[in-house]
Amino acid sequence: MSAGGDISDSISNFFAIRLIHWQRQHGRHHLPWQNTRDAYRVWLSEIMLQQTQVGTVIPYYRRFLQCFPDMQSLASASLDEVMAQWSGLGYYSRARNLHKAAQRIMSEHGGTFPEQVEVIRQLPGVGRSTAAAIGVFAFGKRAAILDGNVKRIFSRCFGIEGYPGEKHVETQLWQIAEALLPKRDESPIERDIEDYTQALMDLGATICTRAHPRCGSCPLRPECIAFRDNCVGSLPTPRPRKILPEREAALLLVVAQGKILLEKRPSAGIWGALWSLPEMQVNENVIEYCMQLGINVRLISRMEVFAHTFTHFRLWIYPLILQVISRSPGHLSPEALSQPGNQWVWMMPEDALKAAIPSPVRKVLLQYTSQIEPLEILAMADN
Repeated sequence: MSAGGDISDSISNFFAIRLIHWQRQHGRHHLPWQNTRDAYRVWLSEIMLQQTQVGTVIPYYRRFLQCFPDMQSLASASLDEVMAQWSGLGYYSRARNLHKAAQRIMSEHGGTFPEQVEVIRQLPGVGRSTAAAIGVFAFGKRAAILDGNVKRIFSRCFGIEGYPGEKHVETQLWQIAEALLPKRDESPIERDIEDYTQALMDLGATICTRAHPRCGSCPLRPECIAFRDNCVGSLPTPRPRKILPEREAALLLVVAQGKILLEKRPSAGIWGALWSLPEMQVNENVIEYCMQLGINVRLISRMEVFAHTFTHFRLWIYPLILQVISRSPGHLSPEALSQPGNQWVWMMPEDALKAAIPSPVRKVLLQYTSQIEPLEILAMADN
């Protein structure tokens, strides 16, 4: 094997056999989405596992299946219902795409999950690696995966330098992934594409980890270039450092008759289609801002400022607690907000915590409801 990723047949055979034997002895075998050919469950798990660790996914996966046990129940649910079950898991476009894909499968495939990897790849929210994983675990297809864990394994084992997110590096890693697939005409143990694929996932999650890799327990150590050259810690090449831009926003916790005001976010953008507290610029006048909504408020208190980090920027959040003094007749009243499709709603805080809300809003509400002495405004009526 040479740095740069040239793969001989002997290395390919060694790689697959070692991994399959290791997985059967040391890999994970009892995750809730394993030991099934149910394409719906496999698909759901693979979407949830995108950029999210197994331990975080498991409780969400189980709750989601309790609410939406099959394709039809997911497709017929409202987006609000789906988002509520996803709330807290992050990367909310996954939930929107999951819902959209379920509806497409019902309308275009008669409710039957497509078997061909290239067809699976056309579903919303499904990329090349995810489509391959679904094909492998649901249908036994021979397809290569290349998620973040696998990129790390290949970069170290074959001495591939360069940030894996760069196109030319990723192309090289895909070539390796395809070349290492167990051959169709080999013995049954070497042909077991499911065990091989699961081995890659397990090795990256438990042995060849980003920090503190357990090289002494790795089945690939004898042929690993990074281990041989003592450069495991420097591979894969990290993302080029960039200064993360910072933004600020005020979240308004507007209270009237014990209820708080929530606003439906647009489908596009951060927290798309989630319910959130009204948001304004930090330098805006909160009294005037609320008057534009038809409500008069007074500032009760300012909660502790905190930061929430997104992929491309860091948001500093300034939560403000406001009491409604009066509001225009009918404006933002429960009656006015009861119309279907309305983008505003009044909710009791405990009900809001069960709704589809982003993590920072949940943090604000939890802090608000956990005060030792609940604010008197919870029980106050409008003037």
